[in-house]
Amino acid sequence: MTQDGIFKSRGLTWTCEMAAAPPSCCLVAFPPRAKDGLVVFGKNSARPRDEVQEVVYFPAADHEPESKVECTYISIDQVPRTHAIVISRPAWLWGAEMGANDHGVCIANEAVNAREPAAETEALLGMDLVRLGLERGSTAKEALDVIVALLEEHGQGGNYYEDADSCHSFQSAYLIVDREEAWVLETVGKYWAAEKVTEGFRCICNQLSLTTKIDAEHPELRSYAQSQGWWTGEDKFNFSEVFSPADDHQHCCAGKDSLAKQEENITVQTMIDILRDKASGVCIDSELFLTTASVVSVLPQSRGSPCIHYFTGTPDPSRSIFKPFIFVDDVKLVPKAQSPCFGDDDPAKREPRFQEKPDRRHELYKAHEWARAVLASGQEQGRRLRRTMLELERQGLEAMEEILAGPAPPDPAEVGDLFYDCVDTEIKFFK
Repeated sequence: MTQDGIFKSRGLTWTCEMAAAPPSCCLVAFPPRAKDGLVVFGKNSARPRDEVQEVVYFPAADHEPESKVECTYISIDQVPRTHAIVISRPAWLWGAEMGANDHGVCIANEAVNAREPAAETEALLGMDLVRLGLERGSTAKEALDVIVALLEEHGQGGNYYEDADSCHSFQSAYLIVDREEAWVLETVGKYWAAEKVTEGFRCICNQLSLTTKIDAEHPELRSYAQSQGWWTGEDKFNFSEVFSPADDHQHCCAGKDSLAKQEENITVQTMIDILRDKASGVCIDSELFLTTASVVSVLPQSRGSPCIHYFTGTPDPSRSIFKPFIFVDDVKLVPKAQSPCFGDDDPAKREPRFQEKPDRRHELYKAHEWARAVLASGQEQGRRLRRTMLELERQGLEAMEEILAGPAPPDPAEVGDLFYDCVDTEIKFFK
């Protein structure tokens, strides 16, 4: 990077600036705060308003020895076997904003600013690490170990947005959850700290949140902080105080306030309602950012019950339908929730990158655009539409509650096309 803040790489010139991290929100609640022995996880993904997210399922797969996996900007060594995953991701990149795997692990990440600016050099994106953690980790702790090992080996960096004019790079925080525990992982470059959570609730937003309770950390974290003059070694080590920007005014995550009000009755519906709440600031609809996709997952602590993941695949959860997905061996793919594939001609893959912005809208997104316009009109047609959408969602939630309350796991033949059918019904309804 030159002295005037211009970053030049591979023929591409970016203006680099400390951009505000998008105000996303990740939440988790454990029993007894969550009802019925369920761990409830939720995420709103705040991204640039015009960005399209797709919901994509990848089956478990075996890979050839010494093969590579091409991530958003770099290729890394592949592992012998990857887990089945379902993810919601900005359609131009390889990784994921949030998702789950067939072992009951859920991960979401937050872009955060820190005292040390994030690298503009292309490396792994935080969103790549979400997907890699899901593909390679069979527990929350295993996924954490995967992420920090890859962070050490490859680093993090590169443009978080599909933007040819500016490089928006951020550090990353993660909420990694399974049926038994969650880990809050916060990173600054290759350095990191993590806190284990097994009870109550937790929320992470677009600021560093770890303080003095640290259950795992990079072996050189504290010595690095001392070498930079950010910590004397005499005071108690407080991660967010040491690594947050000097002008960063710590505020309480809006989702934390919302969860705190729920006492001991947090359900899937509670989490959906929180993610839809614009007044609290959890659901973003601003000049620059929009909640472009959302997810709620329920992870029964009883391993005899399936994990259920509800994705919108569309912007603004207050105007979207949460649709259920369950892992089985023969999941039916849902091309109507997947964006067009441009292959090697994709402007995100060609260098210099992002010189064009192709139409990445999938069929569900296009149908939902009509619904958003009707709902925003404030007319009676919009009110009727909202009631009908909520009724469709309610039917899906009740059907899933019956599955969780049932004495045996669901018949794979009956749920393999569950998400496909929900998307198909939604599109037909909008038409």
